[in-house]
Amino acid sequence: MVKENAQLDLKALARILGNRKVETVSLKEVQPLRGYIRGGVTALASKKDCPVYLDETATLFEQITVSGGMRGMLLLLSPDDYLRAANGALGAIVQN
Repeated sequence: MVKENAQLDLKALARILGNRKVETVSLKEVQPLRGYIRGGVTALASKKDCPVYLDETATLFEQITVSGGMRGMLLLLSPDDYLRAANGALGAIVQN
């Protein structure tokens, strides 16, 4: 089970992507890059396509919460529905 304090494992994500290294985007780059403000970034109906990866432990839950594209707007979806809608893939990308 994923703990509340689980973090994205950038090395694991890089391996899945076939890269040596990946980095998170700085806060000041989020809006120009994605078109959304902090707290509203979503992969659903995004203004720009990006690859979506969901940790495999998400399938342990009936529903997950994802951003709806505005700060404070959340959507409840099954992990399978989210992956289908976002054209995403599962991977082991969380470290506890």
